Amino acid sequence: MAETVEVDARGLSCPQPVIETKKAIEKTSNGEIHVLVDTMTSVMNVSRFAKNQGWKVNYEELPEGGFKIVLRK
Repeated sequence: MAETVEVDARGLSCPQPVIETKKAIEKTSNGEIHVLVDTMTSVMNVSRFAKNQGWKVNYEELPEGGFKIVLRK
């Protein structure tokens, strides 16, 4: 069954958003993971890591600031 997991990594500096994403990936075999981050650097680092783990990655800029990265498998 597909599930959706949310990781709020706002306010965390690198490499912490990647570490939190890694924890979520380890617990989720398929579905979606939404990762909330503050900076484009975090978007790029989390995206690179997730792609290397076989996840499809998209992101969007949030109206209130920051970004939501959507990982799908």
